[in-house]
Amino acid sequence: MRNLFTYPIKSLFIVASIVTFPISVFAEGGLEGMEVGVQANLKGMERVKQELVAPPFAPKHEQVASGGPRIVEIEMTIEEKEIEISKGVFAQAMTFDGTNPGPLIIVHEGDQVELTLKNPKTNVMTHNIDFHSSTGALGGGGLTHVAPGQQVKLRWKADRVGTYVYHCAPGGTMIPYHVVTGMNGAIMVLPRDGLKDEKGKSVKYDRAYYIGEQDWYIPKDSKGNFKRYKSPVAAMGDTLNVMKGLTPSHITFNGKVGALTGENAMQAKVGETVLFVHSQANRDTRVHLIGGHADLFWHGGSFNDAPMTHRETWPVFGGEAVAALYTFKQPGLYAYVNHNLIEAIMLGAAGHVSVEGKWNNDLMEQVEAPGPIK
Repeated sequence: MRNLFTYPIKSLFIVASIVTFPISVFAEGGLEGMEVGVQANLKGMERVKQELVAPPFAPKHEQVASGGPRIVEIEMTIEEKEIEISKGVFAQAMTFDGTNPGPLIIVHEGDQVELTLKNPKTNVMTHNIDFHSSTGALGGGGLTHVAPGQQVKLRWKADRVGTYVYHCAPGGTMIPYHVVTGMNGAIMVLPRDGLKDEKGKSVKYDRAYYIGEQDWYIPKDSKGNFKRYKSPVAAMGDTLNVMKGLTPSHITFNGKVGALTGENAMQAKVGETVLFVHSQANRDTRVHLIGGHADLFWHGGSFNDAPMTHRETWPVFGGEAVAALYTFKQPGLYAYVNHNLIEAIMLGAAGHVSVEGKWNNDLMEQVEAPGPIK
C-alpha cells in the first residue's frame, strides 16, 4: 500500500536534495485507475477572473453573491526567494505569489475554483497545492505537482463554506519543510447570502484583513549567529534539524517581525466593522486584540455554524484558518497579538490596528494623570 505522503505525480521525478519520488501517470482529468462517474456540469456558468493581492489585504469581492455560481479563474506563481524575517535574519522561503502567507482567495459556495499554478524554471524544487477546502486527491495535491518550468490547471467545487488553509505538500519531509518555509495561505468560501450572526441575522463588514501566522526555524552557526543560505536546497538539511526540536526561532505575522506595525499597521475607523481572517498552517495559536474583542467568532472558520460571541481571545488550531468580526468603538492603536505573549513579544507574533475617530470618555477616561502618591 502506498504511503499517503509519497503519492505519485504526473510523468516526472521529484528531486529535492535527499528525496526522490516514483513516476506515475494520472488518467486525464482524474486519479490513475479511477473511473469518472460524474462529469462537471459547467453549462451556463459565467467565468470571472479574481485578481489576487498581497496580504493583509483581500481581493475585491461581493459579500453577498449577486448571481448564480461562477467559474472563478485564479493564477498563482510559485516563487522561491530569500526574505528578511527579522532585522538581519534571512530565510530561504518558498511562497505562493511571492508573499508569506500566500494571497487570500475569496469565492462563494457553489463556485468552481479554477487555479493555474505556475512553477518558473528559475526555481529549483517541485511544488504542488493542497486546498483544505476541496474534496479528493489529497486536497488537489495529488493532481498539481509541477516541476520547475511547468504549470498545471486544477478546478474544484467550493461546496463547503468557511475559511481554510492551503499549502504545498510535495511528499515526505518536504511537506513540513515547504510549509514552515512560507508556502501556505488561505481561502474564504462565503455563503451565497453572506455572513450571519448568532441569531441568523445578516452581518456585513467594512474592511477585511488577512493575517498569516508563520513559525520559522532558522539555523545558527557555532557562534550563535543565524545562518544565511543561497537556496532552499542548501538550507534544507540544517533547517530540518532545527525543525525536529519543535521550537521556532521566529514567529511572524505576514512574513516579517513588525510587518503589520508602524506605516504597515492595519487601518480602521471608529464605527467600522472589520473582518479578521487568521491562519496558521502548522501549529496552534491564539489571537487577542488588545483593547478590543471578537464580537463574532467562527470557530474553525465554520460559517454554517452559529458564531461564538464576545470573545476576548480566540483559538486557531494548526492547519486551519478562522474568522472574527469586530466593530471598533474607540480610536487609537490596538495590538493584534498571539496571546502566548512570549511568542508575541519575544518571537515576533504581533501586529497593530490603527483606528481613527473621536474618543468616548463614557467607555474609558483617565480620571487622574500619573503623579506622586498622595
